[in-house]
Amino acid sequence: MTVTGAKGKRQSAAEAIERFDYRPLAGTADEMLGPDGKVRPVWRHFVESLSRMDEAELEDRIAKADRYLRDAGVFYRAYGGAPNAERSWPLSHVPVLIDGKEWENLSAGLVQRADLLERIAADIYSDNLLVQHGFLPPALIAGNPEYLRPVAGLSPVGGHYLHFIAFEIGRGPDGNWWVLADRTQAPSGAGFALENRVATTRAFSDIYAETHVHRLASFFGAFRDALQSHKKNGDDRIAVLTPGPANETYFEHSYIARYLGFMLLEGEDLTVVNDQVMVRTVAGLKPVSVLWRRLDAAYADPLELNQSSQIGTPGLVQALRAESVTIVNALGSGLLETRAFLAFMPAICRHLLNEDLILPSIATWWCGQKAEREHVARNLDKMVIGPAYSPAPFFDDAGASVPGSALRENKADFLKRLEQEGSRLVGQEIVKLSTTPAFVDGKLTPRPMSLRVFAARTRDGWQIMPGGFARIGASEDVSAIAMQKGGSVADVWIVSDTPVKWSTLLPSEENFTRNMPGSLPSRAADNLFWLGRYIERAEGALRILRAWHGRYAEYADRTQPLLANVSDYLAALDIDTEETVPESLVMNISSALYSASNIRDRFSADGWLALNDLAKTAREFQERIQPGDDATGAMTILLRKLAGFAGLVHENMYRFTGWRFLSIGRYLERALHMSRLLGHLSGPDAPDGALDMLIEIGDSVMTHRRRYNVATARLTVTDLLALDPLNPRSILYQLNEIKSEVEQLPNAIISGQMSPFYRDALRLYSTLALMTPESMNDEVYNKLEAEMERFSDLLARTYIG
Repeated sequence: MTVTGAKGKRQSAAEAIERFDYRPLAGTADEMLGPDGKVRPVWRHFVESLSRMDEAELEDRIAKADRYLRDAGVFYRAYGGAPNAERSWPLSHVPVLIDGKEWENLSAGLVQRADLLERIAADIYSDNLLVQHGFLPPALIAGNPEYLRPVAGLSPVGGHYLHFIAFEIGRGPDGNWWVLADRTQAPSGAGFALENRVATTRAFSDIYAETHVHRLASFFGAFRDALQSHKKNGDDRIAVLTPGPANETYFEHSYIARYLGFMLLEGEDLTVVNDQVMVRTVAGLKPVSVLWRRLDAAYADPLELNQSSQIGTPGLVQALRAESVTIVNALGSGLLETRAFLAFMPAICRHLLNEDLILPSIATWWCGQKAEREHVARNLDKMVIGPAYSPAPFFDDAGASVPGSALRENKADFLKRLEQEGSRLVGQEIVKLSTTPAFVDGKLTPRPMSLRVFAARTRDGWQIMPGGFARIGASEDVSAIAMQKGGSVADVWIVSDTPVKWSTLLPSEENFTRNMPGSLPSRAADNLFWLGRYIERAEGALRILRAWHGRYAEYADRTQPLLANVSDYLAALDIDTEETVPESLVMNISSALYSASNIRDRFSADGWLALNDLAKTAREFQERIQPGDDATGAMTILLRKLAGFAGLVHENMYRFTGWRFLSIGRYLERALHMSRLLGHLSGPDAPDGALDMLIEIGDSVMTHRRRYNVATARLTVTDLLALDPLNPRSILYQLNEIKSEVEQLPNAIISGQMSPFYRDALRLYSTLALMTPESMNDEVYNKLEAEMERFSDLLARTYIG
């Protein structure tokens, strides 16, 4: 920070601006300073409070916000560079403050626009009178990739095409607001707005408490209630339909699903049976009657839409025809994002609503018309040129627009292309967006800004979120607003003159009910099961490697019989002792992390951070750990971190179906691990020291000393690690726990009879429980291992599909 000032000393807003040396950009409006250069009234308290903080306090407050975002695991996915790299959420810590009365006017304009977009969608997918009467060019519909012919003529359940939309808006140099783009496909950012609010209030909790800022919870509560009203039956499900973890905003999908209490599903989780959308769960198929779609419509149904889609659900369009499902927003609504539509909105508004647009769009000319094309050609240096069908405003991540003055081809060549391909291009007025203060290198600096504002259809009509999130430029260049280009985001505070009502999504105490968790989707069960297996597989490898390196530190000879024997055993498991931290170990941890990433809506932030920390530490150790004592210490650290993760899961995870699949995965992998080890190291040909190593790997050294008054022997080690029902490392203990968990799974008992899967779990346990140490040998262990692998396959066939 470069700011200075006396802590606690009160300064006027004007003095504070001088202290921060804040200088607005010429030719632009500024959110904090009015046209007269004075601090706007809505900002005064914030600025004066900021001025009382010294450099250390400001840094500490900003660090609190950043720490919250890290601890909550907030990220977005950046395309390009490292494959699907997760990036830290780029919060600009100074919120944007807007007066409540100004927001009311903005909201009125956005509600009007939402109604207009709904009317346009209804016309395009039914009678198409706007085209017939000349208000929309046919080419913008017929040639548009977002126009989905299979849904033309389908009236959505409830009669509405749009339920949740967003608008990109910006303030021009004259102080008035413009609409830069409409977001109707699957608008993102609402969940991030919630996280922005929490992080920003961590930094400025005192200022937030003293300022009458409108809360966001009531907006989400009203939308949740509206979606609940679309359920066909009481036991129907509502789900957020996500493209999956590779999507750049997957964090938000999982966050919103968890926040609103909805299922988070991918296309493969769903199937259509008798025209009804069903989710595959471990308890069988269950009906879904409301889908909040977060993937582009064309990918929703590979049967009738984009046949190359691997993230959709075949038959979804047919379910729409049968009116058995409400999709938010309706398939095909992405057409309304077409950039060229902005040129025709004023006339369409007057025609459909008999009134002018309250909020004008950015000036746009579609080059498919002769007069407009000639206007763009004459004013090329004042234009931004971009694709007509693009949904993006000129500065967006997905935009391919360039200023006319910066076209790579010479002007004559471009004018020729404009004549030939005009229907595919638009010209838009170059705008100077307003600026808002942001901390840049410790200095309060003006940066260009746009707002993304959300509208939700509720039981009482459209409701505008009292806030949203602001996109802040990385430089004075408007095109640097996009996050993919280094831009950041900020919270938006809508400030009232009077105290605002406190809101929450939690029901009042008198409406208290205990809701049992819903059915577990099969894909989630699969990921939980394999998360448990990968974690336990990593732990088993760590324990063997720690024991191996401990002895290597003593012998310093890889050819020593015990070390060579165990190296061969590990090599068969694709673990190379030539690598101090084997790549296969790191991959097991990475696989656990991947499984967890697929169930982010069911995974705690603490658990996610612990697992990430484990993976990061393992990678770091790969680069600098030496064999012997150094590696022994490193394995111990990794085991402690892994135990920390396991402890978080064990202590905090609700004991329902998901927990059972995770536990079965862990117990099964631990039993397999111990069976293989005992079969290899407890036989008559095992080298000297093998039994002691077995007891150490099984974390049972102290127990063996207490229970057996003799040195390690094959029978005592077998009894303790294979057959002792009280030893949490023994095979029998794992099989008993598996039996207990399976008994609680759905359909374990059918019409009073055990299911084949439950019967198999009981048989596995009973067979081993009847064994004696003397009867255990290589053949028994190998057969047991094969039976457990078969049991894993049976679990997949029974519950995963």
